[in-house]
Amino acid sequence: MAETADNNDVKTEKAKKVADPIAATIDVASQKMIRRSQQLGIETIFDRAVTMKPCNIGIQGTCCKNCAMGPCRLPLPKSGIEGEDQRKGLCGATANTIAARNFARMVAAGAAAHSDHGRTVAEVFMSVANKETEDYKIKDPGKLLAIAPHFGVDTTVEVDGEKVDRDIDEIAVEVARKALSEWGKPEGELYYLKRAPQPLYERWRKLGVLPRNIDREIVDIMHRTHMGVDQDYKNILKQCTRASLADGWGGSMIATDLQDVMFGKPYPLQSEANLGIMKEDHVNIIIHGHEPVLSEMIVAAAQSKEMIEYAKSKGAKGIQLGGICCTGNEILQRHGVPPAGTFLQQELAIVTGACDAMVVDVQCVFQNLANVAKCFHTKLITTHPIARMEQDNVVHIEFDEHHALEDANRIVKMAIDNFENRDAEVMIPSQKAAQIAGFGVESVEYHLGGTFRGSYYTLNDNIINGRIRGVAGVVGCNNARTRHNEAHIALVKELIKNDVIVLTTGCNGIACAMEGLLTPGAAAVYCGPGLAEVCETVGIPPVLHMGSCVDNSRILLAATEVVKAGGLGHDICDLPAAGAAPEWMSEKAISIGQYFVASGVYTLFGVNLPVTGAPVFQKYLFEELEKLYGGKWDLEADPIIMARKMIAHIDKKRQALGIDKARERVLMDMADRMRLEA
Repeated sequence: MAETADNNDVKTEKAKKVADPIAATIDVASQKMIRRSQQLGIETIFDRAVTMKPCNIGIQGTCCKNCAMGPCRLPLPKSGIEGEDQRKGLCGATANTIAARNFARMVAAGAAAHSDHGRTVAEVFMSVANKETEDYKIKDPGKLLAIAPHFGVDTTVEVDGEKVDRDIDEIAVEVARKALSEWGKPEGELYYLKRAPQPLYERWRKLGVLPRNIDREIVDIMHRTHMGVDQDYKNILKQCTRASLADGWGGSMIATDLQDVMFGKPYPLQSEANLGIMKEDHVNIIIHGHEPVLSEMIVAAAQSKEMIEYAKSKGAKGIQLGGICCTGNEILQRHGVPPAGTFLQQELAIVTGACDAMVVDVQCVFQNLANVAKCFHTKLITTHPIARMEQDNVVHIEFDEHHALEDANRIVKMAIDNFENRDAEVMIPSQKAAQIAGFGVESVEYHLGGTFRGSYYTLNDNIINGRIRGVAGVVGCNNARTRHNEAHIALVKELIKNDVIVLTTGCNGIACAMEGLLTPGAAAVYCGPGLAEVCETVGIPPVLHMGSCVDNSRILLAATEVVKAGGLGHDICDLPAAGAAPEWMSEKAISIGQYFVASGVYTLFGVNLPVTGAPVFQKYLFEELEKLYGGKWDLEADPIIMARKMIAHIDKKRQALGIDKARERVLMDMADRMRLEA
């Protein structure tokens, strides 16, 4: 009988659906770890994606659960929609109203997540400005002086009829106050909106979408999408635009700038990427989440002589830090700390058996990490007051900026003490790739704009002469409903093959690094002749990693600098440029997409978009918005077709600018060069 029971257990185990590792991801390291997790009986997101199917009506965006009379489900009729759409919820809300409300709530949640990140950074910066913490300092006073005027803060003062520099500490306090006021000031508009090209700002003003303050626009969405309030999909979308602009040109941009002031602007540096960065003979600490205020201190603690010696006393050869998601991108671009993987690889980092501690803060953190950690010795440590887990094996060490280094030392020491507790075979995949990361608006200006010009002139010149066909922003998450990294890599390779230079952030940046696309040598292998020539001459990769998902604001400012440099129109919507998120999954992505569309960028999403169940609303997003803002949404699951749509848009913009014809290349002598504007 016992033998029969055992056989039944085996049959049940065999019948259990699990992911096919090769179908789940293109990454060999991840394939190995998925196989290992299945052999150990550990469920991961890849397995859950097989056993749990998405709601068909939810995918279409036409399921309303905003009151207790619902959920009201409005599926598309099998015969399609002919004439007036008669579908209604109990209250009479149409499919367009329901889809618009759902879309708006995603924008509100995404804007709240990014902007709350920015608020935390601003609060820490206020502590720095008021000298309330010794662990953080103003590392880049030049960046502070550069952003101060955008907050209306003078950097000089008149003394005896002459202008003299103000004290940097006074400037810091005033900038901190002005920055924090952006979340709740009672009147006016966000300061940073005027950083946009003047025609774009005027467009926003005329359309009535200038954000008043960050929190108000998010609350406004939640109010108007309450049952029985706003029932005009166009009016709901107008508020979506206000809230998304408050994110992109407000909270996210403030976060990026103040992080640069405190932690330093990113400049290109060399690193590696993928699970193979972990080391069996080292204490491995994986930092995961999105806010770099704690991770900066963990980097400092882990690199201290005291902690390295302590690790050696426990039998380790040192401490290896690795990142996951955007906290990983933050410490990559400033310190060269290598990312261990993207969003979908967070469980797999623990499955190696070598992760001594995973330290998480906010956003994109799987609750299932606790279940995976139970199967190994890994300490899972939460650090943020709004992001805790219910499982009893999770340690909570709440981060306080006033005792930042003390908290970080405690966390690193806990990881070191745990090194001796490894109780499973360590299996670290060998796969990893070299990368050059750390590009920002300033460093792109240096590399592509020319040392002496101090502008984006040379980039523009190469776009005008056709060596660079155009610019693509490719960003965003991974999605377990698609093959991990496949769409990211296929899209980017198709773009650079056609001489489109790519700016990347977030998990797309990590995916491109894992594929070897973030090295200058990649240009000769993957690029068209024009882009390859530029990359070889300048010594840059064809894909420029600009940081975390809040750092999409860098892409907005880079586009603004291109407009300022001249020759490519007067507004962002004139540029031969497009944006894409091929594997998006987060509400933050919807907010990002909307602020790029409202800034004049043709923006494509892969996987799906929760508007397809409301064709009239979808048409408004995909066609009508372009007439208002110069940008529009699009949906395309096939990455090659997505790339071709982006290239077609870029070519249309080149034609409108009159730069679609090949130009004769002229060799310039010294007299010609001297006639150029310096």
